Amino acid sequence: MRLSRRQFVGRTAGATLSAAALSAVPAFAADLPKGPSPEPSARKLPRWRGFNLLEKFVKRDGGNPPFLERDFEWISAWGFDFVRLPMSYLCWTDPSDWLRLQEDELKHIDQAIEFGKRHGVHVCLNFHRAPGYCVNPPPEPLDLWKDQKALDACAHHWTAFARRYKGIPNRHLSFDLFNEPNDQAEDNYARIARRLVEAIRAEDPNRLIIADGLKWGNKPVPALAPLGIAQSTRGYQPMRISHHKASWVNGQNWPEPSWPLELGPGNTWDKERLRREQIAPWQALEKMGVGVHVGEWGAYQFTPHAVALAWMKDNLDLWKEAGWGWALWNFRGSFGILDSGRSDVKYDDWNGHRLDRAMLDLLRQG
Repeated sequence: MRLSRRQFVGRTAGATLSAAALSAVPAFAADLPKGPSPEPSARKLPRWRGFNLLEKFVKRDGGNPPFLERDFEWISAWGFDFVRLPMSYLCWTDPSDWLRLQEDELKHIDQAIEFGKRHGVHVCLNFHRAPGYCVNPPPEPLDLWKDQKALDACAHHWTAFARRYKGIPNRHLSFDLFNEPNDQAEDNYARIARRLVEAIRAEDPNRLIIADGLKWGNKPVPALAPLGIAQSTRGYQPMRISHHKASWVNGQNWPEPSWPLELGPGNTWDKERLRREQIAPWQALEKMGVGVHVGEWGAYQFTPHAVALAWMKDNLDLWKEAGWGWALWNFRGSFGILDSGRSDVKYDDWNGHRLDRAMLDLLRQG
């Protein structure tokens, strides 16, 4: 069904709204921040809610596109206030010289931060591919966990970002050190994180910094608590729900899931198991004075839509109870609310995009 602009605004508080129009949209807009937000603290993060934007996720031949202001407009108008930018350092470097940052690509990041300020959307910069480490192939030529040259390069990049964005209030901008460290020893992770935090704070002592949990974001890291930084968890469990038929986790042959998910005698995933295994350990970390946010979550396009929504609702309910914010992976694409490519969704047509309005409505409530 194709909606007119007036119809879409009435139903979803849609895109590119004037200030006057925004004041007249439906009741969910009452949840939008009024006036300047207080400066967030790493000890207790705001309940930011939003999306991952992927323009710099991987380096593209011919250059990466800039971030789109309309994404920030729509995210804000729909009642959300957060974007995480998972980025590859290769987007702004030459493989022959990974210490030289290219200004043209950095200007795209400058623009994204300005879009966030303009539309009341917090921007979190994340090195999804950092010098020496990435959870995705191909592997890095050096190993951040073992090679001093890689750690020095990663610190060099964060030093440049800290210097470039010094003075931008934390309510507008945060740094997420790097994406989803693997199953490292806590003391080794603490060593790496400490070096990066020190590099940032040498340029910008007050910058809000976040570190992902161990075991690909799933395990809280008490050893990082003395650094005075927040931590980011994940919302992908169980993977049989979130990554059904995803080739990169060998999910092609997994049977079609349901929610709750029965995996065998005594092995059931449901809301209470999520509470025990995905919420309680992180609440223990909060008691140590560490703020928590869910940096990624979502369900792949082949997870049956009704199953995905039921699972998502339970996660959203739990995070709301805990007071945690979240960022869906992604905004536009196979996990997102726009152009997800699902075959079992009745989409709304919006400006050439296919909107999953049922998912959008659910996310608004969360």
